[in-house]
Amino acid sequence: MLLAIDTATRWISLALHDGHEVTAEATWKSGNYHTVELAPQVALLMRRASVAPVQLQGIAVAIGPGSYTGLRIGLGFAKGLSLAQAVPLVGVPTLDGLMRAQPPRAERAVALLQAGRGHVSAGHYRWNARHYRWEPAGETQVLDWAGLIAQLAPPDDPPAERAPVYVVGEIDAAGAEQLRALKRQVLLATPAQSLRRAGFLAELGWERLRSAPDDANRLAPNYGGPLAGAGPLGETVPIAPVQAVAAPNQAAAAPDQAAPYPAGAERDDKRL
Repeated sequence: MLLAIDTATRWISLALHDGHEVTAEATWKSGNYHTVELAPQVALLMRRASVAPVQLQGIAVAIGPGSYTGLRIGLGFAKGLSLAQAVPLVGVPTLDGLMRAQPPRAERAVALLQAGRGHVSAGHYRWNARHYRWEPAGETQVLDWAGLIAQLAPPDDPPAERAPVYVVGEIDAAGAEQLRALKRQVLLATPAQSLRRAGFLAELGWERLRSAPDDANRLAPNYGGPLAGAGPLGETVPIAPVQAVAAPNQAAAAPDQAAPYPAGAERDDKRL
């Protein structure tokens, strides 16, 4: 059994996958109370699926891009559980999990995550028909909406010559309004298609686990980076990962169900 954990943004998603099918899954929009919610919800999911920690064969965790606090909490919990149970751990780029859920398309794709303060993390992808999967077509960028629009519809290119782009992921109201203004140049995914589900993260986790697990002591998150300059679609600016946070000495205790938030509990990440 593999446990998949995605806490990259305000959305949290968990899944259990036995190597053949998703046996349990939960996805919800957290009010940035990741610290309070994660361990109890993992325990609840495992109890519902009748899975004990000793039955875990692997753990997959989203390693970014994403918010500093969200990634730190998810990776810290995953590392602690991995070390406590002697279970192999694999890190999966957050946007790869999102694109795993997308059907084949001829258009290029841009996957988005909210990066706070009116910015988004944007990853470019192309469909590889030979291997039947979406593959990254450049490094991830952090852009404001104006910068992203300039990439999707360069002002020097006549609209008739622009190839349409499939856009999927976390799109706020302001971003959706600007993207819709591009009309046929942008094909927007539905809200359901844009939801990150840990079941797809788990599928990628199994594939990577069977190949080679990561070193839990060295696995580092990719929080994102500075605002990138606008350029042609696919011309991206690399974002260097930062050092991983220290792993806890042991996995956090997980009660059977989520307890009410303690009085005065602070939100984990006030930037998003």
